[in-house]
Amino acid sequence: MSDLLDKPTVLVLNRNWQAINVRTPADAFCQMAANTATGLDIDGGSMIPKRWGDWLDLDVRDQDDAVHTIRGPIRIPTVVVLARYDKVPKRRPKLSAKSIWHRDGGRCQYTGRPLKPGEGSIDHVIPRSRGGQTTWENCVLASRDVNQKKGSRLPKEAGLDLLKPPKAPPTMPSTLLIRNVYEIEDWNLFLHR
Repeated sequence: MSDLLDKPTVLVLNRNWQAINVRTPADAFCQMAANTATGLDIDGGSMIPKRWGDWLDLDVRDQDDAVHTIRGPIRIPTVVVLARYDKVPKRRPKLSAKSIWHRDGGRCQYTGRPLKPGEGSIDHVIPRSRGGQTTWENCVLASRDVNQKKGSRLPKEAGLDLLKPPKAPPTMPSTLLIRNVYEIEDWNLFLHR
C-alpha cells in the first residue's frame, strides 16, 4: 500500500485549472485535509471539485485506486486543484543526455552532422580531468568519433571549433515539462501534447 501512496500519480492544477506539478497521493491527501486543495471527481464529461470531507464519502469505482483504512476504502485522486495558488511556475529541463540532445538539435556541435540516437555522446568542452563541470554551459552533443579524437583536450588543442557556445535552454512553463509516465487518462484533459 505504501508503494501506491508514494508514486507521483496525482496531477496538481493551480486554481485556474492549469497543470503545474505532480505529487504523490500521500501529499495530495495532506493538501486536501488542510483545505489547500480539492480533489477532482472526474467521471466521463463531468469534473466536480470535492473538499476533503466530501472526498471521504465518494464511492470507489472499479477503475479507481484506493487506500484501505479503518473507515473503509478511500479513493486516490488523480487530479487536485489548489485553492489559492494561481501561478504557472517556470523551470528549465533537467540536465541529461536527452535534454542536451534536444538543445543541440541532434547535431554534433563540432561538425554539424546530424546524429541518429546512439551515434552521439556528451562531450565536456573543458574536460572533467581539467576541472570542467557537468553544466549546460560545458556539455555538448558530439559524434562518438569526434569525442574520442578530442579526448581530454580542449577543442582548440584538438583542432576543433564549436558551432556555437553551449548555454542553458530557456525556462519553460512547468506544464510543458510534465510527463504522464503512468498513462493516467484523467491527466490528458489538462496536458497539452
